[in-house]
Amino acid sequence: MTTMESLIGLVNRIQRACTVLGDYGGGDNTFSSLWEALPSVAVVGGQSSGKSSVLESIVGRDFLPRGSGIVTRRPLVLQLHKTDEGSQEYAEFLHMPKRRFTDFGAVRHEIQEETERITGRTKQISPVPIHLSIYSPNVVNLTLIDLPGLTKVAVEGQSETIVQDIETMVRSYVEKPNSIILAISPANQDIATSDAIKLAREVDPSGERTFGVLTKLDLMDKGTNALDVLEGRSYRLQYPWVGIVNRSQADINKNVDMIVARRKEREYFATSPDYGHLASKMGSEYLAKLLSQHLESVIRARIPSITSLINKSIDELESEMDHLGRPIALDAGAQLYTVLEVCRAFERIFKEHLDGGRPGGDRIYGVFDNQLPAALRKLPFDRHLSLQNVKRVVSEADGYQPHLIAPEQGYRRLIEGALNYFRGPAEASVDAVHFVLKELVRKSIAETQELKRFPTLQADIAAAGNEALERFRDEGKKTVVRLVDMESSYLTVEFFRKLPQEVDKVGNPGGNPGGNPQATAAVDRYGEGHFRRIGSNVSSYIGMVSDTLKNTIPKAVVYCQVREAKQSLLSRFYTQLGKKEAKQLSQMLDEDPALMERRQQCAKRLELYKAARDEIDSVSWTR
Repeated sequence: MTTMESLIGLVNRIQRACTVLGDYGGGDNTFSSLWEALPSVAVVGGQSSGKSSVLESIVGRDFLPRGSGIVTRRPLVLQLHKTDEGSQEYAEFLHMPKRRFTDFGAVRHEIQEETERITGRTKQISPVPIHLSIYSPNVVNLTLIDLPGLTKVAVEGQSETIVQDIETMVRSYVEKPNSIILAISPANQDIATSDAIKLAREVDPSGERTFGVLTKLDLMDKGTNALDVLEGRSYRLQYPWVGIVNRSQADINKNVDMIVARRKEREYFATSPDYGHLASKMGSEYLAKLLSQHLESVIRARIPSITSLINKSIDELESEMDHLGRPIALDAGAQLYTVLEVCRAFERIFKEHLDGGRPGGDRIYGVFDNQLPAALRKLPFDRHLSLQNVKRVVSEADGYQPHLIAPEQGYRRLIEGALNYFRGPAEASVDAVHFVLKELVRKSIAETQELKRFPTLQADIAAAGNEALERFRDEGKKTVVRLVDMESSYLTVEFFRKLPQEVDKVGNPGGNPGGNPQATAAVDRYGEGHFRRIGSNVSSYIGMVSDTLKNTIPKAVVYCQVREAKQSLLSRFYTQLGKKEAKQLSQMLDEDPALMERRQQCAKRLELYKAARDEIDSVSWTR
């Protein structure tokens, strides 16, 4: 195979793979970009201009539907693949990838059926293309796109917008900078009225991408010819015009072989008094070679940008494959290793949340710095140490015999009752931190890229993490309640020793007998002032305990919950993993079907890009 054939064949294969993996595999934007970067030939012409005959002449097979009005109602992306001499010709449709057509009459029928599958048995059009590949030793490597014929009037059964709809569809193909325009015009009509030339002039005013084809030369009135057009005097293009002689309707009706038709075409030009001097540059065979040569030059010019796009795409796909994860091994040891690696990735992210590498851990500090102090301030100590309640508690503690000097039992009961209020904020702090930790587990699972492919393992880790947090919460509650109970079980005696002593008599602290009994009066140990002093003393002690608990409760919570979560969140889960059999491990690694599909698509894309890069590198760029 020549360098030219290798280049164009490579482009054909890339375009076909782009279509399979792009259009039919999720519409990948990168593949759309690669398709745009690859050149193809868009066949444009008015109705009955001879487009179908030109395509069939290039292919050498009679395979396109025929009839009056709009026959081509969907774009036909036709990829020609040159095969070795003597090999069998066959065709494949992209929508029927497992079936080879060797009967080209069946190809025509399938084009009709596939068209009607989208448009129905109407005269409407659709922009959804039909993809057809033909493999034959009698073709050159080309990608041709047959488009609906341009028309000026809507006929019965068509929408009023059909004229504009067709033009819009055709423009969407020919406006692309890498599209080569094959403008078909019949020789028996004035070139000035050619729909194809008019559109080509608008989208390609410099004519750099336009090839003019003049059909039906044999149907011109006697005594006239198309030399003014073919020799560029009527309308000049950058590339020479090519004349085509289509099969006659009689030949079509008789199923005249295309090889015979090509021979007749060559004979027509060779023996024509008008076109004999141009015979070497006329005919469908010459047109196919001309387009193929031009495609080669375009491809050569595009190779650097195509290679750059392919390399960029390979890097992106490699990165995505790393995120999606490689296929899982089948043996139990490798599966266990995979589970452990995924779990470690989750734990790493979870710890980053706690340590500040990711947001969320600061909410735990917010519990200690805001919620706990606020809850302590709201405790109902004012009501508990009200004058009325102090009297009641002290009186009940005294029993039938009132206290003599200091109501110690009353003090203790007041303090114990007040300390019980600390249980609520202590346990609430544990619950608040538990809620934050649960939320961080959820966020860490969602942020662990390796876990996205394993929904079952996600659920197992979430269950294991939450189960561990429940244990840590229980231990945290026990510990903070113990802190409160410890304050109740032994009061700080030094605090009360430092309190000012009551006076027995005015001006005689401690009841000094040396005082003047005439100048003093007995202190009423059951008056309001006495009970107020008791309430004030208890309040001071409770304030001291509150300050202590405000510091020790966070320590206990962090020790029992946060520290344990960092060190042993999945410890039991790991122990259970070691006992699981291969089948159970396989179930844990049951991937999300959508991600499996995505990985398969990425792998196919990656394989295509690497193969394309290797083929481009292997092609010799010398002519």
